[in-house]
Amino acid sequence: MSQFDLILLHPPSVYDFRKKAILYGPVSDLIPPSPVFEMYPIGFASIAEYLARCGYKVRIVNLAVRMMKDKNFDAEVFLRRLSSEVFGIDLQWLVHAHGVIEVAKIVKKYHPQAKVLLGGLAASYFYRELICYPEIDYVLRGDSTEEPLRQLIESVKSDKEPEAVPNLVWRDNMGRVWENPFTHLPTDLNDVMVNHYKNIIRSALTQRDLQSYLPFRDWLRYPITAIFTCRGCTQNCVICGGSATAFRRFFGRKVPVYRSPRQVAEDAKRISHFSNGPIFILGDLRQPGEEYAYQVLELLKKQKVKNQFIIEVFSPAPTEFIRQVSLACPNFCLEVSPESHDPEVRLASGKSYTNQALEQTLSDALRFGCGRLGVFFMIGLPKQTAESVLKSVEYCGYLLEKFKGDRRLSLFMAPLAPFLDPGSLAFEEPQRYGYRILFRNFEDYRQALVSPSWKYALNYETNWLSRHQIAEVTYEAILRLNRYKAKYGLISPGVAQLAEERIKKAREMLYRIDDIISKGFDPGELSSLKPEIDRINMLPVSEKIELELPVGLFKLKPWRYLWSLATGR
Repeated sequence: MSQFDLILLHPPSVYDFRKKAILYGPVSDLIPPSPVFEMYPIGFASIAEYLARCGYKVRIVNLAVRMMKDKNFDAEVFLRRLSSEVFGIDLQWLVHAHGVIEVAKIVKKYHPQAKVLLGGLAASYFYRELICYPEIDYVLRGDSTEEPLRQLIESVKSDKEPEAVPNLVWRDNMGRVWENPFTHLPTDLNDVMVNHYKNIIRSALTQRDLQSYLPFRDWLRYPITAIFTCRGCTQNCVICGGSATAFRRFFGRKVPVYRSPRQVAEDAKRISHFSNGPIFILGDLRQPGEEYAYQVLELLKKQKVKNQFIIEVFSPAPTEFIRQVSLACPNFCLEVSPESHDPEVRLASGKSYTNQALEQTLSDALRFGCGRLGVFFMIGLPKQTAESVLKSVEYCGYLLEKFKGDRRLSLFMAPLAPFLDPGSLAFEEPQRYGYRILFRNFEDYRQALVSPSWKYALNYETNWLSRHQIAEVTYEAILRLNRYKAKYGLISPGVAQLAEERIKKAREMLYRIDDIISKGFDPGELSSLKPEIDRINMLPVSEKIELELPVGLFKLKPWRYLWSLATGR
């Protein structure tokens, strides 16, 4: 039995999702993973690479992927066979609130002497509640835990109390809880993410466990990768738990810290050595200033990476910026989230720009040869009524008409679900922004996630929309947008028909579940619906099909990477 210094576990959103009858709804339609949220955070790769350089043995296990890909996979038996002094479980996103505690319970059941550690932004927010669960020994706070985690592992191996480990919340042998000073907030990221993808691939090969290292279920078919540019954010979007205010209040970071342009470009080059898939550069390159953005683009131009790049902008961009992006990243994809067609709703959500400015950026992107232009709208915003939501759909129709049905224009709409982020301005000051928060405690979220439909998991209502209205207008808006896409040829008639069938069946099932609950919740009656609910959940999601970029026949470059491992070049 191999002994590791640290095993990093990524749980499914709901641990026993294979047994429960849950109508997931459109909660993950606009991201690569499924409603099980099986994609582990990029911090796993950063931690594993950093600790490996420090001489520690680390293993990553994407438990959610293992459970999804094999219906006979016994997670409990698998966890029992693992061996480590420390098990780290990520709670970056609150959507894993159920899975993280259930996995921690299993780890403690079979490894009572091992230490269980939680980390991530959601863990940092709820740390006082989490440390009270008997299964949890440690919580590491903050967005940069590589070095504190190294110190913690060293203290565990030395059998010493971790009173000197920064950012750590822990419980001693007497059951007393200690909160170490929150002092580790690096302002230089040059020592993290040095070559994390190479470390991940090497570990998967040497440990003979490719399945456990997959970022999400379909990654081998669609090997999208990401490059992070910073920790922290300059923006104050009202609904975002990763906003500038949230980082300052709860994660200790007063201003963002950025990776150097050279590191960003080198990451892209390294990814191109093993993958032909798209590369998503996370964060608006203009956050630290236009000079930084142009430096990154100039270096990318010199690298001549052939992978398709996805570039996001937080607001309309100058024409020259779009032109430089096109020169550095031919056939680039641009993504922007105006949230609403209505500038008043957009402003109430923390974004201040006109539709004219937005449309100029869209026009520039299409003119300079972008391969796809993604525009994202949300449901559940401040000052947003049901009528306003449907007018956003009409605005999508206007954009399709304005740009003559250009098939590169991809328009998306989704609810703010399953949760309004704790730490966001709207969550912390709900009355100011017109919200009613329905769950506050961590345990409330654990129970909400096993609700029979996504509507009952929503942790908020607004002064303009109830939970039921949010669910109802979401289905209607997606249905109407789907018809616009079919009309202008953005999706095929077959995909459009499948999408309409999925929406209608999901809405009908929502009503049936409502009826069961209104008559007095009957678990048996709900369980009888599980096969039908599962079929609805498994219907193809047209939005995911649209979001995927063409990768080609040869998606990965395994032989080139093996040569690199063998030669060190």
